[in-house]
Amino acid sequence: MGASLSNAAPADGTLGGPERQRDAERTRAEILDVATREFADKGYSGARVDEIAAKTRTTKRMIYYYFGGKEQLYVAALERAYTVIRSIEQELDVEHLDPLDAIRQLAELTFDHHESHPDFIRLVSIENIHRAEHIATSSTLSSLANPALDVLARILERGRAAGHFRGDVDALDVHMMISSFCVFRTANRYTFKAIFDRDMLDPARREHYRQILGDMVLEYLTAR
Repeated sequence: MGASLSNAAPADGTLGGPERQRDAERTRAEILDVATREFADKGYSGARVDEIAAKTRTTKRMIYYYFGGKEQLYVAALERAYTVIRSIEQELDVEHLDPLDAIRQLAELTFDHHESHPDFIRLVSIENIHRAEHIATSSTLSSLANPALDVLARILERGRAAGHFRGDVDALDVHMMISSFCVFRTANRYTFKAIFDRDMLDPARREHYRQILGDMVLEYLTAR
């Protein structure tokens, strides 16, 4: 008799040699791409695994095989979204930059990332609606807190040692300042436009806002 369904190898060949493993990784990445868009567009409650499967080259059964269920898929999408920005921050070569330039570049990096990843902003907003109940279950996300602050803390330490920055600066406060400007600009684009008739993502104003962010953070850090 043939193997039962529960013991059979996955239909896409996740078990096997390197090529099958690469296929499995591509399938998993594709599922996460589609799931991220669905959760960002429809929220956790509104997104459906059936629809996610229909928009990929796999099946609902395979989604459950890879991720375990809808909640685990949603958490995986959050984990990947946060990991991307943390990885970009880690790549910034702050040790070889003047602290003033390093802070501005870090702020601009966040500005660029949030503008080009609106789904990330939507996912964060949705998770706040759910009071971070899903993030709280992820050891991956909790482990990303220190990398988020380590780069910033090193810049601030060098800036204080050089006499550029005030001594009472808290790295988390600066992180919040940078994030709040970048998140607001993307998350509130449509309501801001409806109320004030100004599109905060208008390309003609992009460099203006990017400059404001860097100036604002540096003004705070160098205030006496």
